[in-house]
Amino acid sequence: MFAVKPLYPFKSEVSGPVFRLPPPASGDGRRSRAAVGRRSKDNRGGGWVRAVVSGGDNKTVEAEKPADGKGLSGSLPSSSSSLSSSPSSGKIDVRAVISIRKKIRQKLVDKVEDSLESFKNGIGQGIVLQLVSEEVDPATQSGKNIESSVRGWWPNPTEHSYIAEYAADFSVPQDFGCPGAVLITNLHGKDFHLLEIVIHGFGEGPIHFPANTWIHAQKDNPESRIIFRNQAYLPSQTPAGLRDLRREDLLSIRGNGKGERKAHERIYDYDLYNDLGNPDKDDDLARPVLGGEERPYPRRCRTGRPPMRTDPLCESRIEKPRPVYVPRDENFEEIKQNTFAAGRLKALLHNLVPQIAASLSSSDIPFKCFSDIDKLYNDGLLLKDEERNEATATLALANLTREVLTVGKRLLKYEIPNIISRDRFSWLRDNEFARQALAGVNPVSIQILKEFPILSQLDPAVYGPPESALTKDLIEQELHGMSVNRAIEEKRLFIIDYHDMLLPFVDKINSLPDRKTYASRTILFYNPAGSLKPIAIELSLPPTPSKPWNKRVYTQGHDATAHWIWKQAKAHVSANDGGIHQLVNHWLRTHASMEPYIIATHRQLSSMHPIYKLLHPHMRYTLEINALARQSLINGGGIIEACFSPGKYAMELSSAAYKSMWRFDMEALPADLIRRGMAVEDPSAPHGLRLVLEDYPYADDGLLIWSAIKEWVESYVDHFYSDPGSVKSDVELQAWWDEIKNKGHCNKRNEPWWPKLDTKEDLCTILTIIIWTASGQHAAINFGQYPFGGYVPNRPTLMRRLIPQEDEPEYEKFLLNPQLMFLTSLPTQLQATKVMAVQDTLSTHSPDEEYLGQENQLHGRWINDRRVLELFKTFSSKLEDIEKIIEQRNKDKRLKNRTGAGVPPYELLLPSSGPGVTGRGIPNSISI
Repeated sequence: MFAVKPLYPFKSEVSGPVFRLPPPASGDGRRSRAAVGRRSKDNRGGGWVRAVVSGGDNKTVEAEKPADGKGLSGSLPSSSSSLSSSPSSGKIDVRAVISIRKKIRQKLVDKVEDSLESFKNGIGQGIVLQLVSEEVDPATQSGKNIESSVRGWWPNPTEHSYIAEYAADFSVPQDFGCPGAVLITNLHGKDFHLLEIVIHGFGEGPIHFPANTWIHAQKDNPESRIIFRNQAYLPSQTPAGLRDLRREDLLSIRGNGKGERKAHERIYDYDLYNDLGNPDKDDDLARPVLGGEERPYPRRCRTGRPPMRTDPLCESRIEKPRPVYVPRDENFEEIKQNTFAAGRLKALLHNLVPQIAASLSSSDIPFKCFSDIDKLYNDGLLLKDEERNEATATLALANLTREVLTVGKRLLKYEIPNIISRDRFSWLRDNEFARQALAGVNPVSIQILKEFPILSQLDPAVYGPPESALTKDLIEQELHGMSVNRAIEEKRLFIIDYHDMLLPFVDKINSLPDRKTYASRTILFYNPAGSLKPIAIELSLPPTPSKPWNKRVYTQGHDATAHWIWKQAKAHVSANDGGIHQLVNHWLRTHASMEPYIIATHRQLSSMHPIYKLLHPHMRYTLEINALARQSLINGGGIIEACFSPGKYAMELSSAAYKSMWRFDMEALPADLIRRGMAVEDPSAPHGLRLVLEDYPYADDGLLIWSAIKEWVESYVDHFYSDPGSVKSDVELQAWWDEIKNKGHCNKRNEPWWPKLDTKEDLCTILTIIIWTASGQHAAINFGQYPFGGYVPNRPTLMRRLIPQEDEPEYEKFLLNPQLMFLTSLPTQLQATKVMAVQDTLSTHSPDEEYLGQENQLHGRWINDRRVLELFKTFSSKLEDIEKIIEQRNKDKRLKNRTGAGVPPYELLLPSSGPGVTGRGIPNSISI
């Protein structure tokens, strides 16, 4: 007997739906296929199932075996022996063991359904398997095949109570060849989650068919599903018996772009961002469609919902708690659902935020003193008695808060953010403001100041003179005797420039209630003592007839008034930085840009393709988290609009950034650093780059991760593409890259900067960019959101007042109480608490997170290639070494952006992490 212990959780090597029994009547784009084999009922009754197929000797072969009533406790063929066969029959007895994942937390109804499923499996009426050989049957010109039913009254117990094992027995001809695919038909009334299939009895030992996929019920879709074995094949190498299945698998997963998608489907297709607004509910919730020529944007996964009643160009909304369609295998697994969908963001948006709103609704008041902010961590927020029961279940799952029960009331406490846990006043210092530009949550906006004067690229007829108010004289006053020209020559001047990106939106944003902003430029100086500090901030408003020059420059100054105004100017910059970070560097450049790569990978690369297998771990959960974001975060009236500076113009701003600055080739870390002037090419330096600022934690650690990914990708690609022309002749690969450019990012399809895909080097560059985007880049700009943004004064997400000027009535109030003026400029208590809750959720690792290079049990089964497994082990070891290097850097007293009194270490690019808000860890994919 074999002790088969399936693994959980593990990565999917899934293939698409394939084998149609009767052709479906619906016009959903699925294609008919020549039958590989047919199931027929025996006239003995009782639903006995047998397979009648054409064997290699052109004789009819019947495969059937009664249940032994012992689950898998009967004997299995030896995996170490040669084929178990009978000389007289010429048959081989083999057994397929299937592992099915049940719910971890089962209700009574789930247990009843499991009992019914076990009964149906016991009589052979639950699951039908069909083995398909890699060899062709001359009589049918398709893969040799044979069919049997899963039997066994009760599943075999495993080390995990939520995993059930069943078996199907086959008697196959000796010349059957090696099975390369299993077709599985689900006769139950609902889908089930297949972990894997292992076939025992063939001479080469157990043959693994990793799945980790949902198998739809036959009543929902008459096609069977294909699960390919864990052998990677380029298209030209596909065994003859599997060629038709490989092709049809890809065709069936694409759909035809028509009709509304159903929850059980696995159709991947493209659509515009036309589902963000809800004019049917309120005219004020109307939002423009993103993805046209005027407002370009990457494509999202198509759902096919009907159009809005009031705007036929927009897709109708599905509001929570109803789910937005994503292909079935993209849904969160149960552990992720418990910590996120049920217990975190959905519960947060359904329960926590309304509770906070109810608690504060009587007066959505500003913070009036810093102790009001401290109370969120020290005293907590009182929730009403009647909210207690509903809140208990959801909040108990969240690491968001520490909960304290008092008599009749619930006290909601936020964890103290990392930025003030060591030094609660660090946010006030200029050097900390600058440090966060290099080692904070948005370290990708700072760039070197290359030339002077600073000029705008906007239309001067609309936005006024292009010259900046940051003149040489003003800047040189802050350089302590150094000229601007010399500072530029010595690479000492840096800039965070949001002027051109924000100025076209400033009037719109300032017309919103309680929302005030500027277009900002910030100059930073790296002084001879080795410290980076902001020295001047330009805040601009669009020109008016009375003020054609509407720009002001602020510096630190030397008196109390100047100091407080300087703090307000920095807060405005931080609010701008928060909006650009969230909408451009985070959402657009990782989440939204990654979605077309995932769709194209499923549509154009077979699950047998080695590049599919390489990319698969880096696609996990991304479509689901993006769908949830469209439903509740970036939608009209959603959390992002409510809590971030651009308000209802947030996604229009994101589209404008895509139009003006997004380039695939510049998403490579080295290229981005060079573009921003933060590094120069140097063949003698590590990674071929020399950083302009040696103490740039994001770049320094990021290059280690980038190089490790690049080496892993290069070794993997070199293993599979040995011939010089093999990349160019790979039809699936070429179709994949063509679709990414022409469908997924079709608004950019004619840009000259798209890399070619002719050589192995081209392929390695493209793959490294995609994997870096999904892993290291997303980790660096996501998991620090609560550690840095959880303290509102450090990173306010919006400002509600402009800086008072001397000729304005507000100026006198400012002089009398500058602290109150500063605090009332920040988000209100309700806004701050909402965004703190969301930032915490987005900074949280799920317990089932899969981290970059992490070797779990599945890594011995995801691919049947010893050399590849050795290469992956090398990659894993490299990442372990990198973790040690980063930990040593965080102890190096010379690196002031990582060490010092109250300075938190830079850990966002440490590869490993535990669950929760840890401020470290690189997941394989954009899973939050």
